[in-house]
Amino acid sequence: KWKGEGTTKNLESIVIGRCYDYIRNVNPAVGEKNCSQIWEAFKNAFINKDPCSILPKDYELFINLTYHTIPPNKSLFWENNQLLVNRFSDRGRRYMSLGDTLFGFVVDFLNWCGQADSPGLDYESCPTTMECENNAVESFWRMASITYAQHSSGVIQVLLNGSADGGAYPQPGFFADYEIPNLQKDKISRITIWVVDDIEGPDIDSCGIHSVKTLETRLKTLGHDVTCTDNDKSVMFLLCLD
Repeated sequence: KWKGEGTTKNLESIVIGRCYDYIRNVNPAVGEKNCSQIWEAFKNAFINKDPCSILPKDYELFINLTYHTIPPNKSLFWENNQLLVNRFSDRGRRYMSLGDTLFGFVVDFLNWCGQADSPGLDYESCPTTMECENNAVESFWRMASITYAQHSSGVIQVLLNGSADGGAYPQPGFFADYEIPNLQKDKISRITIWVVDDIEGPDIDSCGIHSVKTLETRLKTLGHDVTCTDNDKSVMFLLCLD
């Protein structure tokens, strides 16, 4: 048995249902998508395979079937504050984070893996990233992150948690390792960093110091125009409301 939780029950129904929800209600502008075909492409990326040998490229067909343009100035990258990002982006109405794209939306917060000798899903347990890096979920989010970064344009927003243990900009991390290297400099006008502390949480990191300074320096070295704001009011209002 692996240490991670098993595949989310009713995974197929959830993925196909979310797919239809997305193209009918959440973001009909993406046009028609074949939700059954999308499920098959997703499942075939990891089913019947060793759960520790799934690679990002195994999800290429799924990404191609779910792909749609990400509106300019709407990309919202993040670390250590997923629930806040989901509320702030408002399902793509305000911003479009990775979880607000069709390819992110259909599997957000779900878990899944297969087994080498079985055509079924493993509902008992799945490997954690500590047990093996090339697991089905980790490799999926790497591929999704790379795709999202490559197709982001205009003003890019980055929302970081100034109260996070170890700093607002974790390395290694998805933003550091898969998103920044895939940003297309010629398509980006500015990168805006927001560092927001938890309400009554510790102020561990801020613009211009610690890990945020490391991030600012890295982005400027890559030739990006970078601005940074501590505790941006619009995000703080949302936190206060909650």
